Amino acid sequence: MEKSEKYRANAETAVYGSKEMASPAPTDKIPQSKTTPEIAYQMVKDETYPQTQPPLNLATFVTTYMDEYATRLMNEAINVNFIDETEYPHIAVMSGRCINILANLWHSSEKNASKCGALGIGSSEACMLGGVAAWLRWRARRRKEGKPFDKPNLVTSSGLQVVWEKFCQLWQIELRQVPLSKEHKTLDAKQAVAMCDENTICIVPIVGVTWTGLNDDVAALDKELDAYNRRTGYEISMHVDAASGGFILPFLNPDLKWDFRLKWVYSISTSGHKFGLVYPGLGWVVWRDKKYLPEEMSFSVNYLGSNITQVGLNFSRPAAQVLGQYYNFIRLGFEGYKEVHTNSMEIACHCHERIGKMKCFENYSDEVVNPLFVWHMDTEYDKTARWTLFDLQATLQQSGWMVPAYTLPKDIDNIIVMRIVVRQGMSRDMADMLLKDIENAVAEFDKLQYPTQSRIAYEKKIRQKGRVFTH
Repeated sequence: MEKSEKYRANAETAVYGSKEMASPAPTDKIPQSKTTPEIAYQMVKDETYPQTQPPLNLATFVTTYMDEYATRLMNEAINVNFIDETEYPHIAVMSGRCINILANLWHSSEKNASKCGALGIGSSEACMLGGVAAWLRWRARRRKEGKPFDKPNLVTSSGLQVVWEKFCQLWQIELRQVPLSKEHKTLDAKQAVAMCDENTICIVPIVGVTWTGLNDDVAALDKELDAYNRRTGYEISMHVDAASGGFILPFLNPDLKWDFRLKWVYSISTSGHKFGLVYPGLGWVVWRDKKYLPEEMSFSVNYLGSNITQVGLNFSRPAAQVLGQYYNFIRLGFEGYKEVHTNSMEIACHCHERIGKMKCFENYSDEVVNPLFVWHMDTEYDKTARWTLFDLQATLQQSGWMVPAYTLPKDIDNIIVMRIVVRQGMSRDMADMLLKDIENAVAEFDKLQYPTQSRIAYEKKIRQKGRVFTH
């Protein structure tokens, strides 16, 4: 018997008695021999143990909990390709129903909204589709007017999500960013409109800014934009990046006007896999009216015996998330979503209040408008501190928590903040455990006699700007 045969695992081999468990995991070449599913499973599973476990990952916006029936439903559809409409026609029907539901939540007047919406792998694809539509509409107008269309630009705040940098880079569109500041923590409407000109394809306000959890004032922007368009004769519209807020505001702040109730909101994108409560990845985009969705974005393909018309950057894509979204709409209904998000908001507010009362911290904003918030070091405390929030992140990670520390965008990038995102799956008890771990960590940091390495690096950077520290 060859050596490889001698050591090959079989049904009788104990998992941790196998040769595979005593050998390095494959990193660049496929193993020569096969092994049992039990051993292969355990080898892969073991790789995940040193990671933060999903329920303790307070850095991510992405859903980490769904109930047993939702999980079962999605697992049963894991082998279904959404694009195969001939074989799985009812998946497309359910997708259309989800788009209709979202359009109604966002106060669309379109009776058949499924014809002016699309799904994406995530909100990034949905944002891309909204941006492409705005660019094509602008280009068509310029062509019709006999004007050049080679210098498009897009206006948003410096609190943008990276997808907008990708979009502008890939489609060669100038990205104009309105700077954030301590005085203007969200997009300043007047500054945004002042950056517009005849080449502006759209303005992108954000509802649920990734960096801070705050909302841009879309209604104020709509008012400024309306006056500007009437004065100039332009038709600059808005695409609302509502990756988080699109599934929060309809339930927690239904009277706030940020959606299709506003004149110049032509499209909205959101994440089904964030506060839509579906496992990743799922995004949605809806246009105000079918006329705002350019025909050239719809691709028809004769595929597997059917003529499929699709709006999207990807072709094959999972169908399971669509089932998960439709299940949530049926299972939770309006009241259920409201209850889940209300609990998340209450827990976020509880954490916000407790952290704000700690002498070493200051909340970035007095108000919590979404179930997430950021905080930074108190100015006076920071003058004598021997640690930074990066040290706190590392200490919390030792207990399994992932609470990110990072600097804010350009112009306020001297501010280090930490962020908590409260999602379905986090209880008040978990929040109290986290808060206790933060308090314990701070108590230990206060005993330090010498600054940490991150503190030394931070002070060196800030001293260059003329600030004085006393220890």
